[in-house]
Amino acid sequence: MALHFQVEPLKFLQHENIKLNYLKFVHDLPPTPKPHLAFPFVYLPSTFLVSLAELEALCTHLYIGTDLTQRIEAEKALLELIDSPECLSKCQLLLEQGTTSYAQLLAATCLSKLVSRISPLPVEQRIDIRNYILNYVASQPKLAPFVIQALIQVIAKITKLGWFEVQKDQFVFREIIADVKKFLQGTVEHCIIGVIILSELTQEMNLVDYSRPSAKHRKIATSFRDTSLKDILVLACSLLKEVLAKPLNLQDQFQQNLVMQVLKLVLNCLNFDFIGSSADESADDLCTVQIPTTWRTIFLEPETLDLFFNLYHSLPPLLSQLALACLVQFASTRRSLFSSPERAKYLGNLIKGVKRILENPQGLSDPGNYHEFCRFLARLKTNYQLGELVMVKEYPEVIRLIANFTITSLQHWEFAPNSVHYLLTLWQRMVASVPFVKSTEPHLLDTYAPEITKAFITSRLDSVAIVVRDHLDDPLDDTATVFQQLEQLCTVSRCEYEKTCSLLVQLFDQNAQNYQKLLHSASGITVDMAIQEGRLAWLVYLVGTVVGGRLTYTSTDEHDAMDGELSCRVFQLISLMDTGLPRCSNEKIELAVLWFLDQFRKTYVGDQLQRTSKVYARMSEVLGITDDNHVLETFMTKIVTNLKYWGRCEPVISRTLQFLNDLSVGYILLKKLVKIDAVKFMLKNHTNEHFPFLGISDSYSLSDFRCRTTFYTALTRLLMVDLGEDEDEFENFMLPLTVSFETVLQIFNNNFKQEDVKRMLIGLARDLRGIAFALNTKTSYTMLFDWMYPTYLPVLQRAVEQWYAEPACTTPILKLIAELMQNRSQRLNFDVSSPNGILLFREASKMICTYDTVVCSSCCASLDYIVTYLFKHIAKEGKKPLRCREAAQAGQRLLHFMQQNPDVLQQMMSVLMNTIVFEDCRNQWSVSRPLLGLILLNEKHFSELRASLINSQPLPKQEVLAQCFRNLMEGVEQNLSIKNRDRFTQNLSVFRRDVAEALRCDGHTEPCSLDMMS
Repeated sequence: MALHFQVEPLKFLQHENIKLNYLKFVHDLPPTPKPHLAFPFVYLPSTFLVSLAELEALCTHLYIGTDLTQRIEAEKALLELIDSPECLSKCQLLLEQGTTSYAQLLAATCLSKLVSRISPLPVEQRIDIRNYILNYVASQPKLAPFVIQALIQVIAKITKLGWFEVQKDQFVFREIIADVKKFLQGTVEHCIIGVIILSELTQEMNLVDYSRPSAKHRKIATSFRDTSLKDILVLACSLLKEVLAKPLNLQDQFQQNLVMQVLKLVLNCLNFDFIGSSADESADDLCTVQIPTTWRTIFLEPETLDLFFNLYHSLPPLLSQLALACLVQFASTRRSLFSSPERAKYLGNLIKGVKRILENPQGLSDPGNYHEFCRFLARLKTNYQLGELVMVKEYPEVIRLIANFTITSLQHWEFAPNSVHYLLTLWQRMVASVPFVKSTEPHLLDTYAPEITKAFITSRLDSVAIVVRDHLDDPLDDTATVFQQLEQLCTVSRCEYEKTCSLLVQLFDQNAQNYQKLLHSASGITVDMAIQEGRLAWLVYLVGTVVGGRLTYTSTDEHDAMDGELSCRVFQLISLMDTGLPRCSNEKIELAVLWFLDQFRKTYVGDQLQRTSKVYARMSEVLGITDDNHVLETFMTKIVTNLKYWGRCEPVISRTLQFLNDLSVGYILLKKLVKIDAVKFMLKNHTNEHFPFLGISDSYSLSDFRCRTTFYTALTRLLMVDLGEDEDEFENFMLPLTVSFETVLQIFNNNFKQEDVKRMLIGLARDLRGIAFALNTKTSYTMLFDWMYPTYLPVLQRAVEQWYAEPACTTPILKLIAELMQNRSQRLNFDVSSPNGILLFREASKMICTYDTVVCSSCCASLDYIVTYLFKHIAKEGKKPLRCREAAQAGQRLLHFMQQNPDVLQQMMSVLMNTIVFEDCRNQWSVSRPLLGLILLNEKHFSELRASLINSQPLPKQEVLAQCFRNLMEGVEQNLSIKNRDRFTQNLSVFRRDVAEALRCDGHTEPCSLDMMS
């Protein structure tokens, strides 16, 4: 057989027909003529042509070197290859004579950049490059894998970008499958290369290049889908069938690699974006594969699914998980691909495969297989209705096996915890579908759902002792995962709720009694106490979960009564723990309690619930809580208690304030809340004496201050309910902030304890932002503005001037100003006679200008330091004493960067000149200091800027501007001494005034002349 691709006119390689299934690389080739079009890279030094070994050494330093200096030098030298007119021939030299894989990788990278250019090479040259690479990898199948991958990427890019190229009435780049078939006729190594080519091409066709028009990408991808993708999938499946038809030698690494690459190819085909939806990969469980209608025959053949199930059972875990990943995509096939009978048959085959896997579960001990199988199960319910599943003959047995698998998975909570999400998704959707099932076949969920819930509850409680005693990571610390799993469990738990409720009541009573015994024991905090607290935290989370599940499942009065039974126990625990504060406190239980309170609020507090709900029957008997008004009192008491005693625990404070914020959103609830004594107390006593988290102690991190905004937003909403136009009431509410601002003023004037002032101002800015956010009426907003102006806004401006370099201080202040400028609900529509609009604009403008000026001055100082260093280094180049060598090495990175990117300093000089000439520069002295160094370092670029400005003006002005520039440098020497800098600063002041006057004359200036940065 012959594996050969025509290369005209370059004739890079030739191959002979050798029957031993390998290809001989021919070295005695005729001289290679120059290519049609050179690579667009910089001219390479002549040493390249002399010493290939030196270039290979540079490649090694670049890709695997550890010495930073050598790496920078190598990068600089190799980057010069990029625009060389001889780049193509040099890439060929690297590929043919290079002795290291890194030299070959560099050549592949250069080729990839060349063929990806927006301006394409001639068709003939692209064909030559493609055929050359095909011949090259065919002749050397044992190249390093990363080299083969990089070269194949070049082929894929050429094919995609030239997909619609026509030559002699033929699409010249669409013969890739025919080319690959030549590889498939060779050795195993050649087969692997051929499969990788198809796989890489499929990925490349699916990859969106945002630097090119998206419409063109879709046109290419759609054409590839319609003309080639099905053939590629069929080819891949036929290869897999051949693999299964022969005895598998799992010890043969080449065979294993071939199967892996073919499975990856199938997966790439099934992951193709068939309709251009660009689905978000994070929404994994919502994905539907939009298989083209022309593929129906493949999917209707039972052998297709059987093939991948058989592969799963035959292959080792590394490969079998890829077979399962393919099955996940098969299970996600769009429903409309089939008619109803076809869909039922297809689903039946999937269920049979699930049954076979669960009956032989050995492979699921591998985490990769386990994860993919869980995804597979979740996709079944995503694409098929419960009514369809129950009609499958094997459903009763399969649902039993799935239930047992889920229970076992939940009991082994430490194994692959991320995969449990998919199992809970399956059961959540199954149970949620129960009310809509019209089939007479039993769904059996009333049998298995309570078992799933029980397994989750008991496994989490059992995990606590292991976590505490073995000092493992506590699953409760991963709150995002806990919340996600609980939200899924809430639906499942309401199926046959009586069983779940009885279990929770029993476990809660038992653990609460044990906890009380430990509290009264003399042993203090022990391992047993930690275990008991962990179990109680889980139980409180679980009670909140099942109570919240009322909103997701059909409920009855009996179920509400059960919720009341469970809720009584949590409220009693809250009372017990709050009574013992601060001695008996536990952060995890507090966070669980806040979860429960929020779930109870969503379910039983508000307008959506009738007052006659049975949930309050039992709570009235035990706790005296008869309706949601009493519940709100309990809520607010708990909130005040947390804010008093948990001031140094950011998670509890943050979650408590979020709960308060959620309570304060609805107007009906606000009317009820303001009548509660705890709320009245908060409105009159929001100081750090009562609520320590409002303090400014060094023990609090600045990031903890963020929760203050939430606190004051909720508090101001409560204030607004009865505020009306009562300015005295507003002044009383603002009194703690008034005292704080007066303290800041006093400290500023006396200039002591500046750190305390900064922390106090950060807190005040966050407080005021929360207040401003909640004031949505013109009257209330005006009260706030009158309180802030003119006394306190200047304090904030002074803070920005003093701490401009500290984002922890400036960010809250600037966010406050931004909030004040928000015209939410038309609150900034002041009366016609009111100057507030002008005053607000003036203060905001002053703040922005102040911040801009001080930041600009700071940047100029930093730039001046860098420019001075560069100037002195260059001035002393070649005459440095030996003792300076170490100091010089410290700036090597900066010097190398500036040498490779000279345009950076040029751009900075353009910006500064633009600021001086055309803008209202308020920090001229600061700008002048680095500008002199930039001019001395870039005299040529300065001359170009000068010529650009002068030539853009009418002839009468050109001589005037030329004189201005001569006066600017008059008396200025080639050094950066203080005396020379001062002289330049004086000249610059005169220059700015004269240029402004010259440009203003006659009122005629071309628009393009007002820019020196283009």
